[in-house]
Amino acid sequence: MRTVLCLFLFFLPSLLRAQPRTDAVLAKLLATNAHPVVQEVIQHPDRYRLQIIYTQIERDRTNKPTFTNYYFHVDSTAYFNPASTVKLPLALLSLEKLNALKNPQLTRETAMQFDSAYIGQTREWTDPTAQNGYPSIAHLIRKTMLVSENDPYSRMYEFVGQQAINRSLHAKGYVDTRITHRFVRLTPDQNRHTNPVRFIRPDGTTIYAQPAAYNPDPFDTRRTDTLGIGYYVGDSLVRQPFDFTGRNKLPLESLQRMLQSVLFPQSVPARQRFGLTPDDYRFMKQYLSQFPGETNYPKYDSAQYYDSYVKYFFMDSLHRKLPAGVRVFNKVGWAYGFLTDASYVADFRHNIEYMLSATIYVNKDGILNDDKYDYTSIGTPFLYQLGQTIYQHELARKRKNAPDLSAFRIDYEKRRPDNRPTVKDVAN
Repeated sequence: MRTVLCLFLFFLPSLLRAQPRTDAVLAKLLATNAHPVVQEVIQHPDRYRLQIIYTQIERDRTNKPTFTNYYFHVDSTAYFNPASTVKLPLALLSLEKLNALKNPQLTRETAMQFDSAYIGQTREWTDPTAQNGYPSIAHLIRKTMLVSENDPYSRMYEFVGQQAINRSLHAKGYVDTRITHRFVRLTPDQNRHTNPVRFIRPDGTTIYAQPAAYNPDPFDTRRTDTLGIGYYVGDSLVRQPFDFTGRNKLPLESLQRMLQSVLFPQSVPARQRFGLTPDDYRFMKQYLSQFPGETNYPKYDSAQYYDSYVKYFFMDSLHRKLPAGVRVFNKVGWAYGFLTDASYVADFRHNIEYMLSATIYVNKDGILNDDKYDYTSIGTPFLYQLGQTIYQHELARKRKNAPDLSAFRIDYEKRRPDNRPTVKDVAN
């Protein structure tokens, strides 16, 4: 009996950590919103695989921030598909790797080209949406942040390499992350192989060449992650749960901490930061918050890619502009019925700031890959209502010290008129 008790006490902390965390503060806030979609979701958090982190930020007299997290049904062991949110760590790792090369001829804007060396790989030697006509780390990041394009993520995956991606994230303390694939249809073996990459001068000569790479490291797949009652492969329905065990994984807490490491680097432990320069931090702040319609390269169609296009907490059904003075620094993802957003909100008119992250699963029929998800009927309305609930609460919340938000004031681009066609219908 004593042995059983000792074992129970030994494993108790891990058992407790496995329970979803919910704080009364956030639960009470959500209860104040009577919208039927909000009440449906918060009363059935398991059904919607709901997780929310709301972070209040307080400043001291020197403007140093302190962060207090409030949770609703947060469980880092509960799988959700991170979709495009993995583009954030890939952007940071790409900048970090570029800096680690310590070659003064290599900058974010240096032209680069992707070759092929293994089955399934594709070349990319030019990019007509870039000002210089070539891919670059900066341009790949712009495209992944502004409208969440998929191909640039795959190219950053190829530049950093599967082995380096996972080893780097684990070394930084993001141990429950797993980045295993591009956003194209390739086998696990093909995703272990990454392309040769070269950086070139304006005359086409090579500055730096990176050979093809292979990742021999195994992935930890002891925890099985399956979902649904069936899924489609082409036109064929497979009547069994979809297996996410080998797919990308990025817990919500890790995602928010990565975002915090970019916006408030001194607030996270040194090992959890990425090797960015001061100008890299400025660059990331700009393209985490700049609107597609403000950007010259790529010249996105501002009607299709409206201001709130990837700002779920402010994206209503009418696609209205964000409140005057508000900028959202964030990364979203959507796939397989999951919608996720990790954000920092700065309101320069009312001088408030906070962080908010959430993920929700909306797939009533339990069938995946059928393109019949409840994004517009449940997912985006819930995230908008959640965002407005927290925003209104922050507008009314008293602060001991008003924040100085000057570090987040960005000199954004202004769209210049020209005859180039706008970019529409990208894969994202």
